[in-house]
Amino acid sequence: MTVRSSLLVLLAASSLPAFAGAPGGAPKMDPQEIQALRTYCKADIERLCAGVQPGGGRIKACLMANKEQMSVGCAQALQKLKQSRQQ
Repeated sequence: MTVRSSLLVLLAASSLPAFAGAPGGAPKMDPQEIQALRTYCKADIERLCAGVQPGGGRIKACLMANKEQMSVGCAQALQKLKQSRQQ
């Protein structure tokens, strides 16, 4: 894994609590959730958001803008994260 792709995955994972609309700020993510996002969303971030500079929610915005092209695995990982935040 390259440094750039590692950074993209970590930045995306850290911005993902905002996907869930977590009230009161971003709760700490479970290590299993982070691993699932790394596993299932890494390729999508590299493919769909390659030219996007990380930070400021840009990766999240890129994924949301390209949600129709997102892989099933990444979409499911994000959905599970959203559901776990609602409980």
